Amino acid sequence: MIAGKHLLGMRGMSASTIHHILDAAEGFRGISRRTIKKVPSLRGRTVLSVFYEASTRTRVSFELATKRLSADSVNIASSGSSAEKGETLLDTAKNLDAMQCDAIILRHSASGAPHYIADRVAARVINAGDGQHEHPTQSLLDLLTMRQCFGKLEGLEVAICGDIAHSRVARSNLIALKEVGARVRVAGPRTLVPAELAETYGCEVLPSIAQAVDGAHVVMALRLQKERMTAGLLPSLREYAIEFGINARVLARARPEAILMHPGPVNRGVELSSDVVDGPRSVILDQVENGVAVRAAVLYLVLGGEAA
Repeated sequence: MIAGKHLLGMRGMSASTIHHILDAAEGFRGISRRTIKKVPSLRGRTVLSVFYEASTRTRVSFELATKRLSADSVNIASSGSSAEKGETLLDTAKNLDAMQCDAIILRHSASGAPHYIADRVAARVINAGDGQHEHPTQSLLDLLTMRQCFGKLEGLEVAICGDIAHSRVARSNLIALKEVGARVRVAGPRTLVPAELAETYGCEVLPSIAQAVDGAHVVMALRLQKERMTAGLLPSLREYAIEFGINARVLARARPEAILMHPGPVNRGVELSSDVVDGPRSVILDQVENGVAVRAAVLYLVLGGEAA
């Protein structure tokens, strides 16, 4: 369903394609738990990871996924690359494409950067996060984690809380969760929740975290993206933690079987208290493990690899 295509975002992706990717990821999750964590599925293929922004989980999980599929991987950061000498993104992409790579994984601070180069290179382009736009593989690993916990996605009540305005994770999840039939509630500071959110994404915007969490199957907290904020959006981190942070008392308002998620990195004591980060409802580390599986599935499907 995505063979030979770019993966640039969740918009336009059907529910059947989403479940197809998640089904493939389940198989690759098993590979990570073997003693020998390698299959020849993408032997002879070359994958370039080009990261213009800092990353740990996304960058490492893509690298692990590439190596576990036996593809050759090369990792490039903007620091130390020709970008520091003034080379444009397009020139960088064209030069890398001239080296006959099969896929380019791109993270960039500019929204739309992967779409821009996808129209101009022969390699398949996978979006690893672009500005405040989308982060499709994070959304897919989030959906995989939810489906593992509840056996379904349709009908789930999902609360997404925090810095919605600057979150590409939130945008990808709002699109994908609606497509698969989940119901999404959103809450956060008024300065960090876009006014058009409900109309654009078909979600319910609530005035408080407690109301959003009440009766939810899934509680997803988002990182405060201070690096993208201008002055005046928040009075202080302490006030944010008091009014919008999630602790055991707030989480108790969710369903008894509810799970707690966060795309990472977590600002402990701000978005989440340490007791819930490390508590029994937290599936944050399950998300991390699923990240390798989902990214392996995406690489395999996009590049049309051999059966594992």
